[in-house]
Amino acid sequence: MTDLSEILTWVHNHEAIIPWLAIFSVLTFIGSLIVIPILVIHIPQKYFLHQKRNPAVNPARNPGLRLVILILKNVFGVIFVLAGLAMLVLPGQGLLTILIGIILVDFPGKYTLVRKIIRQKQVLSAVNRLRARAGRPPIQNPTVDHPSDN
Repeated sequence: MTDLSEILTWVHNHEAIIPWLAIFSVLTFIGSLIVIPILVIHIPQKYFLHQKRNPAVNPARNPGLRLVILILKNVFGVIFVLAGLAMLVLPGQGLLTILIGIILVDFPGKYTLVRKIIRQKQVLSAVNRLRARAGRPPIQNPTVDHPSDN
């Protein structure tokens, strides 16, 4: 375990990054206050009820555009996940930012993971509070006893 003198030595040796960390912290905090609520209120009410998600864009209809969208979506998703992780210790909406980032990133099993996250009472209530303030209906809870819309 490190002691305080090692931490202070590390900070002293890396003091040039401290202003950048402060700027990053302020930007992620402000960005989370603006972007996360916008994204949350635009999630369809029944988004989490399906057992599987169908691709949003038909790959046969303009593969070049699909690739660009896929790359941008994944880049922004990774940025949101990293910012959300930072916000777990910095000011901001860490869990909601991580949730949005995971929704954006494509990986096997993603939808199952997102459904598990949204089932958490604290996450679902935070999402639905944001939606209520915007006059949007609440996200329907994908519990086991909820029928699938497939």
